[in-house]
Amino acid sequence: MSVIAFTKDEKALLVQKLKDYFEQSLDQEIRQFDAEFLLDFIGDEVGVYFYNRGLYDAQALLEQKIETITDGFTELEKPTAFVR
Repeated sequence: MSVIAFTKDEKALLVQKLKDYFEQSLDQEIRQFDAEFLLDFIGDEVGVYFYNRGLYDAQALLEQKIETITDGFTELEKPTAFVR
């Protein structure tokens, strides 16, 4: 698996979201460094589970779409004396 990397702006936004969450939901202030450290930890230790879930969901959707396309081919097929 390739490393998932965020741009500087994306990481800044995620860090700010963590800081806001701590302040609004936990009534605690978290410093910039601590928020960045927490984001890295979440990404390294927990993020892969979310990443894999996204892959599984994408795979299921693709399989569903392929089945729909395959059914479409069957509908287009003309009757013949040959049995498939």
